[in-house]
Amino acid sequence: MVSDFRKKKLLHVFTSFFDRNASGSIDKKDFELAIENITKLRGWAAGDAKYKEVQSTLLKIWDGLQGRADANKDGEVSTDEWIAMWDEYAKNPSAPLEWQSLYAKFIFQLEDASGDGAIDGEEFSSVYASFGLNKDEALAAFRNMSKGKANVSWAEFQELWKEYFTTEDPKAPGNFIFGKSSF
Repeated sequence: MVSDFRKKKLLHVFTSFFDRNASGSIDKKDFELAIENITKLRGWAAGDAKYKEVQSTLLKIWDGLQGRADANKDGEVSTDEWIAMWDEYAKNPSAPLEWQSLYAKFIFQLEDASGDGAIDGEEFSSVYASFGLNKDEALAAFRNMSKGKANVSWAEFQELWKEYFTTEDPKAPGNFIFGKSSF
């Protein structure tokens, strides 16, 4: 059984980053909208190699998500299916599905705009602002997530990622990985 606290976190990711057209479920159209948003944020045009890389990665993530979470095979992932899938993940977070690992790496690389192997507060908050979150709140979330440090490395990010999807502790640094400062 997923607690109300964890449900709030899971639904934040569902509504803010996956259900881009606010239809109440996730489908391939949401991923197409995310591709447009992300490539526009970075200034990559449709023919660019980076555009194609984002497109390829996000469509692989969609295929993996749909294959695992779309229990009734209707071409959409409902909130119940989403929560059930992440509840399964929480039982063994050291053995993520391939698409979950791909998504974690994708988010880290998206946030690491400078490509220096670490995320800083400005990089972090700019990405979340592009998804419609409040930039100041995202900066506050970054400070909590980084425990006051100037940046977060890939190794730290991976641990924070696991924590987000598994912890019941409202003060755990991983809770802030998706730009929200409270649940």
